[in-house]
Amino acid sequence: MNIAPGKTEASGIPFDQARVDRLMEEAGIDVLFATSKHNTQYLLGGYKFIFFAAMDAIGHSRYLPIVLYEKGGPEHAAYIGNKMEGGEHENHPFWTPTLHAACWGTLDAANLAVEHLQKIGKQAARIGIEPAFLPSDAYSLIRKALPDAKLIDATGMLARMRAIKTEAELEKLRTASELITDSMLATIAWAREGTTKTDIIEQLRREETNRGAHFEYCLLTLGASHNRAASSQAWKQGEVLSIDSGGNYHGYIGDLCRMGILGEPDAELEDLLSEVESVQQAAFSKVKAGTLGGDMIAHAESVLKASKVAAFTDFFAHGMGLITHEAPFLMTNHPVTYEGTYAAKPLEKNMVLSVETTMLHPTRGFIKLEDTVAVTDTGYAMFGDRGRGWNRGGVA
Repeated sequence: MNIAPGKTEASGIPFDQARVDRLMEEAGIDVLFATSKHNTQYLLGGYKFIFFAAMDAIGHSRYLPIVLYEKGGPEHAAYIGNKMEGGEHENHPFWTPTLHAACWGTLDAANLAVEHLQKIGKQAARIGIEPAFLPSDAYSLIRKALPDAKLIDATGMLARMRAIKTEAELEKLRTASELITDSMLATIAWAREGTTKTDIIEQLRREETNRGAHFEYCLLTLGASHNRAASSQAWKQGEVLSIDSGGNYHGYIGDLCRMGILGEPDAELEDLLSEVESVQQAAFSKVKAGTLGGDMIAHAESVLKASKVAAFTDFFAHGMGLITHEAPFLMTNHPVTYEGTYAAKPLEKNMVLSVETTMLHPTRGFIKLEDTVAVTDTGYAMFGDRGRGWNRGGVA
């Protein structure tokens, strides 16, 4: 399907065009060539093709969605997708004036992208690409077909684009967090003595799915173990449980961690979780629009350093949105490999953060809280703010 420029039936651009144009200008980009699922979803206003939601490979190639957007020229925007996406357009038209729902692999998609750039006179433009999400065969084709174009890494620019959430995005992140929290608490209450890690993870998957979330993973520990992989290990009376799950709601991630106990927590366990909570609260106290990201990190780390559990406890904070680690990037290589480029920048309203404190206690096990907060003008709004103490197992 090919809809000529200016003939779209869509209702409008689903992102802040002025902001995206400004970010492109700062990055020296004339045309965006977005190929990752998260950035094409963002630029299409939340759309992701369900057929390839859990996979990319098909035949001898793979699905390669492409959104082409010219700075200051939305009338020249195009979406290049799979042949089956013509039906999606019939039901819910894409906003882009040009649509090519015609591809089955990477090369035919790249060819159509090249043809579109030539048609709009941008064959020698500065093209912003996603190197980590552009297959080598498609890259080689583009490089050969457009010898006068300059290909620029747009990864950072696109991350900045997504950093400030709209109210609709915040609502999806809030919903994702609420659904994940509800699912984890229900799963802890359901599990009992003898229930295995594999069984608990499967129950969580059902709880999240039944609530309308898309389950992605569960990291689970029982007892004194720090191993978070699925296994036949069974929960025993008096043991702790940590349940850390990521799932999404309409593509937006919920990622939280809560603690369980089979029985009643003793005084030591109450004390250990309160140490974790103290570090979390220290971080929250510095979350506010205008505060330097690095200052929030430094304050939480200073509270942790003074704690009696500092030797086996770690603090971490990262951005959240369509992916689990995105802007603002607050810490360098801790643990995910990226630079903490936002540490020296102020937090901005509607950024979303995951704040987590993890204790690897030598005898009592894995004790952790992970929370999701949205930055506001006066502080923060917490999503999924329940079950942050010791939750009893075997009570459902």
